[in-house]
Amino acid sequence: MSANARQLAVLFVGAHPDDETIMAAGTLAMLRQHGVRIHLLCATDGRGGESGGVPGINSPADLARVRECELRCVADALEVDSLTLLGYEDPVMGPNEKLFGFAADDDRLARQIADVIDETNVAVVLGHGSDGEYGHPAHVQMHRATLRAIQEHAPDVLFYSGAALLPDGEDRLWNRHDPAHVALDITPWIETKHAAMLCHRTQHALFMRRRKLSDVRDAIRVTESFHRHWPAAPGSPPDDLFTAWLLDAGAWRPAETPRS
Repeated sequence: MSANARQLAVLFVGAHPDDETIMAAGTLAMLRQHGVRIHLLCATDGRGGESGGVPGINSPADLARVRECELRCVADALEVDSLTLLGYEDPVMGPNEKLFGFAADDDRLARQIADVIDETNVAVVLGHGSDGEYGHPAHVQMHRATLRAIQEHAPDVLFYSGAALLPDGEDRLWNRHDPAHVALDITPWIETKHAAMLCHRTQHALFMRRRKLSDVRDAIRVTESFHRHWPAAPGSPPDDLFTAWLLDAGAWRPAETPRS
């Protein structure tokens, strides 16, 4: 299928419930406001994360059920067109908060992602960066599976990762090997991102603890940055549909025009 035949639609592919919100909720809200169809895919059930002290969670299975409800809350807040849950079991953290990838056949996972790309007929896929943001093995796993799905089954689709590295700044989420091609100040859509973050009640304590905050609103990252992985964009910054959407909304190209 040619790129011209695809819908004005974006698919966010994440490893866990909350990845979509932290990395791209503001951008997704902007795109939705401008008539772009939005689809979400989540690979795991999130049972390996924290419960945040939410009442009624007494087992990993309980946490998985609650986190699915939280993700459906986000889907409503962002007014997405579809939500796909692959249902892989999220491994429980090991000692010293050691993180793991999830058990999946690489071929099957890539094929599942490709099937959703085909079903939703999207022009752009957003997902995890090559470093897995802060090095989460499941994020790296999803980055590789998503890139493979597009390269092998949907080569006309654009693939951008979030949390791309911005110059002259520090953020533990940034993918150090993915310099930002485009970045957007999502302040005009911050209320929608805040609503999405409020949905993820089990993660509020984690959001605040890691950055030593007292209000979950303060955990919102107001700059969302993206790096294009497919087609690869060595040298000059990419000039494509997704970049055009963001530039029209006030985004900037960090490599070309440092923001004042």
